[in-house]
Amino acid sequence: MARLISLVEDRSPSLREVSAALTPHTGSAHIVGITGSPGVGKSTSTSALVNALRGQGKRVGVLAVDPSSPFSGGALLGDRIRMQDHATDDGVYIRSMASRGHLGGLSASAPQALRVLDAAGCDVVLVETVGVGQSEVEIAGLADTTLVLLAPGMGDGIQAAKAGILEIGDLFVVNKADRDGAEATRRELRSVIAMTDRADGAWKPPIVLTVATKGEGVDEVAEQIAAHRKHLGESGELTRRRLARLRREIEALALTEVQSRFAGLSGDARLDTLAEQVLAGETDPFAAADTLVEQV
Repeated sequence: MARLISLVEDRSPSLREVSAALTPHTGSAHIVGITGSPGVGKSTSTSALVNALRGQGKRVGVLAVDPSSPFSGGALLGDRIRMQDHATDDGVYIRSMASRGHLGGLSASAPQALRVLDAAGCDVVLVETVGVGQSEVEIAGLADTTLVLLAPGMGDGIQAAKAGILEIGDLFVVNKADRDGAEATRRELRSVIAMTDRADGAWKPPIVLTVATKGEGVDEVAEQIAAHRKHLGESGELTRRRLARLRREIEALALTEVQSRFAGLSGDARLDTLAEQVLAGETDPFAAADTLVEQV
């Protein structure tokens, strides 16, 4: 698994062959995205949730996307200090991936890495994102269930409303609930969620209070994740979400391929000719671009 994910991160030429071999074995894992502002306890909560899922006998994969070092390009928090309790558990696989400048809190290679974990037989894959605030709505496009972590005293209820996170959250967890203001944060969240438009029969996001460092409330989080998975299957929403995810992935791969072909045209005479025609007023940039796309 480690070698396969490294192939994904390095964008190896053999990735096409690997993807073709893996895809028939995918589709079973429940992908849970864990997002939230920096400081709410994402890594600690992820570790506690792994404990709860292992208690249910599930095989768990963790994909932790960290900020990139500006020097090495690697994950700054790659040692996963808070998850070392699972290092010797062969039912848990933990992998750090660097965001490598990719906006939205995720790595551009994350979809392919998830495919590896899915094909390897993980029942649940937890995707912990970089805490980058309002761009984190991207996780909703990658996960079956999106878990939004908040903490009391940080104004997260209002920030969540501003960032559009309330629309994408399937489960809200107020961590550090032993602090003052936890109940106030839950009430604030509940009132704001009640104002969002939801279709009849749609899932109503629960709000769970936890103290991840003590494991309090984490079993309830695991139960709510399972309940949401059941709802997705019964409502047909799971298929809809996964189809939308695959459409985006296919589009991204196609655009990457087209971009790589255009990159090879930097010294091409055809591009120089079109540029000269635009400069001379014989054509315009849009028409020139259309010509270039047809030629490529």
